[in-house]
Formats: sequence, C-alpha cells, structure tokens
Amino acid sequence: MAQPDRRKEPGPRQPGPRQPGSRQPGSRQSGSRQLGATEVKRLNRSWRQRSEARVGLLLDSVGQPFNVGSIIRTAAAFGVDRIWLCGDTASPDHPQARRTALGTGRLVTVEHEPSPAAAAAAAAEDGMRVIAIELAQHAVPLHEAPLDGDVCLALGHEDHGCSGALLAAADTVAYIPQLGRVGSLNVAAAAAIALAEARRREWERA
Repeated sequence: MAQPDRRKEPGPRQPGPRQPGSRQPGSRQSGSRQLGATEVKRLNRSWRQRSEARVGLLLDSVGQPFNVGSIIRTAAAFGVDRIWLCGDTASPDHPQARRTALGTGRLVTVEHEPSPAAAAAAAAEDGMRVIAIELAQHAVPLHEAPLDGDVCLALGHEDHGCSGALLAAADTVAYIPQLGRVGSLNVAAAAAIALAEARRREWERA
C-alpha cells in the first residue's frame, strides 16, 4: 500500500532582511531628518562641482518687484552667471524686490540694457544660446529645447510675455508643458522650472 506523501508544500516566500536605508513600496521612510547647515553646504558644493556650463537670464519688462526678487534668488541658487534687465523690468533695489531676494543679489551680476534685442545680442556675443520661454507658435517643449552648453533663458512680462523683438532675436523659443487647468505660470515659477531643467540636462550628461 502506497504511503501518503507527507512532505509539506512550500509556503509563501519569506522576505529577506531589509538593507539599511531600503524602503518597501508604499511604506513611510523612517529616520529621515532635515540636513544641517554644514551638510547643505557640502551637498550644494557637490552639485556645483558637476556644473561647468554658464547660464544667463534675460528679463524683458518683468514688472512686479517681488517677481524680480524671487527670480534673483532662484538665479543665485542655480549659479546664474549674469542677468540682463531689459525694458520696464522692476529695479532689484525696489524694497519688495530686495525683501524677496533675501540678499542674494550680491551673488549675481546684473546688467541694465533697455533693449531686449540688444541684450540677446550681448548674450550671443558672450557665447550663449538664447532660449526664450514663451507660449508661441513653433515653440518646442522645454524638455526638447537645446539646453546643452552655455545658454541664456529669456522671460517676459507677467501678462504680455516676451516682446516680438526678443522672440525674433532668440535662437529657440520653448514652452513649459502644462495640463491646461490655468492659462500660464507665474514668471518667477517659469524661471525656476527653466533653470532647473537647464541644470538637470547638464547633470544628466555628466
């Protein structure tokens, strides 16, 4: 008479030991904390060492001082080489601009040039490709724009955008893809996105 097979069926596989710092999908990360001031400086230095391309900004009649101050602060964070202030752009010395910039204006070189076309020409003379950020005909998505090498990102007025003269002087016009719930982005937010994308593109190639 055959004996019944009493071998146990294999049970469910038990998870192995978790590696330090690993996290299961859907679980909350434990043990995380904010970096201290020295750690932040060390982290920023590591990214700065990976950044060789020069990045400039051109502001074409950005009229609100708090936007100018916010852009200056973001420019300092992303290592912008130079900012050209054109047309009716608010002064960085305006109290609202200074308050928003939080003293970062000393970290960025600022030039005043009434004509955006002349500022674009100056950026090109300095070896930078001028990329206008605008919802315009024939504009390419920002993630497809030629952001390699030295670039100057140009942004326009809060309501009217980049002037026709600036669009004509730019090497490329790019737009930031959006989902359409609102018509456009705040100019300071657009500047931050464009600067982050320019640096990300460089770091990706490093």
